[in-house]
Amino acid sequence: MGTTYVKEVMSPEQLLTEYPLPEAHKQLKQKRDEEIKKVFTGESDKFLVIIGPCSADNEDSVCDYISRLAKVQEKVEDKILIIPRIYTNKPRTTGEGYKGIVHQPDPEKAPDLAEGLIAMRKMHLRSIAETHLFAADEMLYPENWPYLSDILSYVAIGARSVENQQHRLTASGIDIPCGMKNPTSGTYSIMLNSCIAAQGSHTFMYRGWEVKTEGNPYAHTILRGAVNKHGQSKPNYHYEDMMHLLEMYEKLNLKNPACIVDANHSNSNKCYYEQPRIVTEVLHNRQVSPEIHKLVKGVMIESYIEPGNQKIGEGIYGKSITDPCLGWDESEKLIYTIADRL
Repeated sequence: MGTTYVKEVMSPEQLLTEYPLPEAHKQLKQKRDEEIKKVFTGESDKFLVIIGPCSADNEDSVCDYISRLAKVQEKVEDKILIIPRIYTNKPRTTGEGYKGIVHQPDPEKAPDLAEGLIAMRKMHLRSIAETHLFAADEMLYPENWPYLSDILSYVAIGARSVENQQHRLTASGIDIPCGMKNPTSGTYSIMLNSCIAAQGSHTFMYRGWEVKTEGNPYAHTILRGAVNKHGQSKPNYHYEDMMHLLEMYEKLNLKNPACIVDANHSNSNKCYYEQPRIVTEVLHNRQVSPEIHKLVKGVMIESYIEPGNQKIGEGIYGKSITDPCLGWDESEKLIYTIADRL
């Protein structure tokens, strides 16, 4: 019974020293971060496409996938900013199952968080070196943020974490856009309260320190659909949903009101192949409504090399071992469709 302390993991300072981001890449990141921030402030009318695997389980296939994204980015850079998903922590509703590369650098072996942190860092650094794209990840564990703080360009806080005080306060101290998903109940006020908290300044205890944050003016909402009391998915990407969110934003004194639409999860009823249709509707709503055009800054898409998903141990290259994803051919086509309709 109780907790067993298995072994001590290296500190963020140790990890960043051992696996540093090269100076040239720091300068590239600063430039990319400014481009992304200008989308949220309204200085840029480019559209964000946050796209990639449900979970980044394998360095080779993830970097292969992002290299493909980089080639597409060159062709659509006048209209779209692509942010690859490198999700290294996987939330599990029941606590069971694969929890991401940080927990299990090899999904077929026992957990090893010390090696997982190294595997996570090396995968990000390789992706940056090969593509010059900087990724998004989910802040599942707020105390893990310092291990990634110098390499991420976007952070999402998930539906099951968005009410958590530590997530909200940690988000108030980061300097990149942070998306707050609506909770699984779908309640908009919870998501917006998280934005209020993240945009504020706070003093709290973090990693053994008393810290003070300045507030994150780029904290914004993510609509990902909801689940009702009967377990049925209820989407919230329609025109009426956007207008309702806009009305709630107008009652608040938030900086840079913005929304990202998650095309999968409860918006698609986890039917990954519905994502292109959902994105198309979102683009249509932006076209017919200047208010929605201003509010909706981008979309999230779960995508990998092969469509669908597989069980751990099947060994299919580039196929998700967690939630099913859109395949590469459909994903590439969708990005070009988005560019054509902007």
